[in-house]
Amino acid sequence: MSGMAEDPAFEARVLRAFVRGDRLVSIPARDRKKQVVLRFLVGKVFTDAEQLDERDLNMRLALWHPDVAALRRYLVDAGLAERSGMTYRRSPTAPDERAAPVAPAVE
Repeated sequence: MSGMAEDPAFEARVLRAFVRGDRLVSIPARDRKKQVVLRFLVGKVFTDAEQLDERDLNMRLALWHPDVAALRRYLVDAGLAERSGMTYRRSPTAPDERAAPVAPAVE
């Protein structure tokens, strides 16, 4: 799976389609769109290199979407989070979306 940044206009369109307020309305089926959502989400549930036990990560993910098991798995599979036993942390290579927020595209 690619960890490359997408075109900002594409990212903005995807986030407008799948994120409403502070909720992920659905998990995209298409991988390219899913990657955009996961890069956004990793910046929302992890701060820096903190370690979270699975219960705490589940609680943070549940604020966004009820399918926490799928989101955990997708974050790890995408290389955005690392798992060690029942502990998770943001991958050092994960982009920091908090540093560069996605502005809505002007079309």
